[in-house]
Amino acid sequence: MKTIIAEKPSVAREIARIVGATKREEGYFEGGGYAVTWAFGHLVQLAMPDGYGVRGFVRDNLPIIPDTFTLVPRQVRTEKGYKPDSGVVSQIKVIKRLFDASEQIIVATDAGREGELIFRYLYHYTGSTTPFVRLWISSLTDKAIREGLRKLEDGSKYDNLYLTAKARSESDWLVGINGTQALSIAAGHGTYSVGRVQTPTLAMVCERYWENRRFTPEAFWQLHIATDGCDGEIVKFSSSEKWKEKESAMELYNKVKEAGCATVTKAERKEKTEDTPLLYDLTTLQKEANTKHGFTAEQTLETAQKLYEKKLITYPRTGSRYIPEDVYAEIPKLLAFIGTQPEWKDKVRAKATPTRRSVDDGKVTDHHALLVTGEKPLFLSKEDGILYHMIAGRMVEAFSEKCVKDVTIITTECAGVEFTVKGSVVKQAGWRAVYGEEKEDVILPDLHEGDYLTIKGVSVTEGRTKPKPLHTEATLLSAMETAGKEIEDDALRQAMKDCGIGTPATRASIIETLFKRGYMERCKKSLVPTEKGLALNSVVKTMRIADVAMTGEWERELARIERGEVSADAFHREIEAYTREITSELLSCDKLFGSRDSGCACPKCGTGRMRFYGKVVRCDNAECGLPVFRLKAGRTLSDDEIKDLLTEGHTKLLKGFKSKQGKSFDAVVAFDGEYNMTFVFPEAKKGKKFSGRKK
Repeated sequence: MKTIIAEKPSVAREIARIVGATKREEGYFEGGGYAVTWAFGHLVQLAMPDGYGVRGFVRDNLPIIPDTFTLVPRQVRTEKGYKPDSGVVSQIKVIKRLFDASEQIIVATDAGREGELIFRYLYHYTGSTTPFVRLWISSLTDKAIREGLRKLEDGSKYDNLYLTAKARSESDWLVGINGTQALSIAAGHGTYSVGRVQTPTLAMVCERYWENRRFTPEAFWQLHIATDGCDGEIVKFSSSEKWKEKESAMELYNKVKEAGCATVTKAERKEKTEDTPLLYDLTTLQKEANTKHGFTAEQTLETAQKLYEKKLITYPRTGSRYIPEDVYAEIPKLLAFIGTQPEWKDKVRAKATPTRRSVDDGKVTDHHALLVTGEKPLFLSKEDGILYHMIAGRMVEAFSEKCVKDVTIITTECAGVEFTVKGSVVKQAGWRAVYGEEKEDVILPDLHEGDYLTIKGVSVTEGRTKPKPLHTEATLLSAMETAGKEIEDDALRQAMKDCGIGTPATRASIIETLFKRGYMERCKKSLVPTEKGLALNSVVKTMRIADVAMTGEWERELARIERGEVSADAFHREIEAYTREITSELLSCDKLFGSRDSGCACPKCGTGRMRFYGKVVRCDNAECGLPVFRLKAGRTLSDDEIKDLLTEGHTKLLKGFKSKQGKSFDAVVAFDGEYNMTFVFPEAKKGKKFSGRKK
């Protein structure tokens, strides 16, 4: 008998049908000489510190660096600590029995880093010695599964992938466990979670937040002139320069108005070609789904996974935007299939040789770019349909012709001021016609150097400089992909992928972790750090735990382990040294959490005393621990204002708060019924004397 192990029951069911394992047993299917079983994600994980005899958060125990990591069944948290999940333990017993009774194991977990780790941890935990082979496929269509089963590969081919996954898992444990314990010990109260990727990601969100909030807009003025164009149309030129002083702009405005005509100093005409976009990888799909449809990164990943399991798209957790030659051979057939769907009926241009920009064997990693599979997309939910058609539409764009335009730039001069205007005429819409994105032609008159233009009108406009906007999930994913470096060019972004932070498969969960731990929140599409997030970042922002570039270097090293260029042991030694360094650094920041008595009893429990720390005021009763963060909407509350809040339940009317949109406002800070800090606005009082907490 051979045992096939899949990552999820739904995938196991599809494989079982194809191999003839139709008899349902407890925890597996059987038949045709096969047993087909499944995991539920990670059934086995690294033990928590108490698995090594280390209990509680104790300074002298740090850093916790196990000689050998222990594997345990996935655990659940209870009032008495962590204990093994009973359902997981039962399934592991089934898997062990099947492994031991088999002549061969076929590994059919997801074909990626985490899928490999799920199997290998199970294999080692069960103590199995049964030889195993790998099913490596990029889609779950019947054809792909059958071809994969005919081309099973020796399991050892993926040893480096496993070593990479193991190194990532152990490094995240070392940094997360030690960093969190060290910072929480230094703080003296509460738990402050930090992580190898989580903390640098929060740092990027906080840095952008402060850059945005501290930005001071500056006014500028710009001149414009209007002249006759083609067919009675007016052509509007704008000054190349912008002036910070209104007086300077108005002085030139009067001179230009008085001159009455402008001279053409340059007329450039050139053909501009816009390459087709590359196919989607997961991160690019997440970014565009967020920008265009408001999907969260996690929502996009979950939806893509559903489409994959419905056999409608190829493997979603891909980091490549290219396909290999053998897959390119299938593209005409897939495009023809897309063209049969109502949404794309008139958009697909049939041709024998589609554009090859997204074809490059050398740039395909574990999996190629996202494609539809040719299976009919029936009965899709709204979300599923949006994402499916995004992938189909991108395929149509990627294999269309280039967009070609004639671009004209005309420069004129009047009274010493340079003015320019740009026009373009689309010669070949190409890929931009897929979504009708080609803009209306801007046709300029046939002007040449030395021509004189009569000015029909002069105007001056006032503008204000704008800060970089707050991060959205789309821009944060871009920043994670390039370790914070701002890169627009597709090809350069691809080259940076090895030193981004996180991976396509993990970035969504990192972002969600920051939400779950209360470090940031969504404000429409913007990501805004909470007071808790800003307080944490203010403590660690200059430390190595928050270093984005260094975290990117770790990702580069992990990619090199996968390629067999460096040893996992060397990486592990570096991480151990780094863990000792950040543990020491975080423990030493206890001075930032130094406390003093506020002179106030805790308004919540009534027995504890409220103590001032650097960024927070907290009850010293361990069973209560009520936190009051000093920072509220961009304003730090003074000691006296905090005392008013603690004793009266509210402050006086305070000025200088800033909304999430950057607007200043005045408000009273008060406790609600759960002792959360909230705002009460003057207009809400309706002339009545403010009586205390807002309920």
